[in-house]
Amino acid sequence: MNQLMRVYQTCEKLPLGKIIFSKLICFKAPYFGNIKPRFIELRPGYCEIRFRKRRAVTNHLNSVHAIAMCNVSELAAGSMLEASIPRTMRWIPKGMTVSYLKIAKTDLKAVCEISLDSLDQPGEFPMTVHVTDKNEEEVFCAVINMYLSLKKTKSS
Repeated sequence: MNQLMRVYQTCEKLPLGKIIFSKLICFKAPYFGNIKPRFIELRPGYCEIRFRKRRAVTNHLNSVHAIAMCNVSELAAGSMLEASIPRTMRWIPKGMTVSYLKIAKTDLKAVCEISLDSLDQPGEFPMTVHVTDKNEEEVFCAVINMYLSLKKTKSS
């Protein structure tokens, strides 16, 4: 089990543990704090994050801003990938293709789910994140191309 999953499982046992975990993630990667994410579930192959529609993430149309949805998508994909890959691997996002499917007028949920096959092989790995509203209607979809590579050893 990797470090991220150990921290998640430790926090999950605490009162308000998922809130604590979400704040720890935002402390480590401050940019994600602008959406105030709440991790609902994290396990190898699956991540679910919610965030509230509030003024700070809206646009001039009073809907959730597209970049806020990009932000939660990258957080979901990256967290899930970090929880899933072997300790010998590392990852970095290479690109993101997004589709705006419907105006986002409510709180949102982002889900990224993948097969764990091929996570031990270097190369590009596309990951899809579906963002849905309170009515479970998909409002946004992102395909994030992650690049997986072997971690450098200290002797490298």
